Amino acid sequence: MTDILKDLYNIVEKREAEREEGSYTVYLLDSGLDKILKKLGEETAETIIAAKNLENAVSGIGERAPGGNTESENDTEREALKGEVADLLYHLSVLLYSLVVDPEEVEVVLRERMQKTGNLKKP
Repeated sequence: MTDILKDLYNIVEKREAEREEGSYTVYLLDSGLDKILKKLGEETAETIIAAKNLENAVSGIGERAPGGNTESENDTEREALKGEVADLLYHLSVLLYSLVVDPEEVEVVLRERMQKTGNLKKP
């Protein structure tokens, strides 16, 4: 997964350097941090909704309960979640680039945290 995050970061960097007309990445970067954060928040909310929709589809609860769900309904919700996560990762890459934080720096933190166990906070 690290490679894809680095690849996304590199694409953001390339899009800014090339400044192609109509580039959404350039639009975000030119709009500034507030716009990037707004989009990141929207994508986070959409990811949460997609996850809940998939949970409901898989468990057959809520409005879809009568008769259960078909496999294609579950597949549709799964695809929606994957798309929202992809959008979220893209916007996160734009954020990191705009603040000059390399994904490899984040990877270092994640690897350090992977070594820790027993970090459950006690009430």
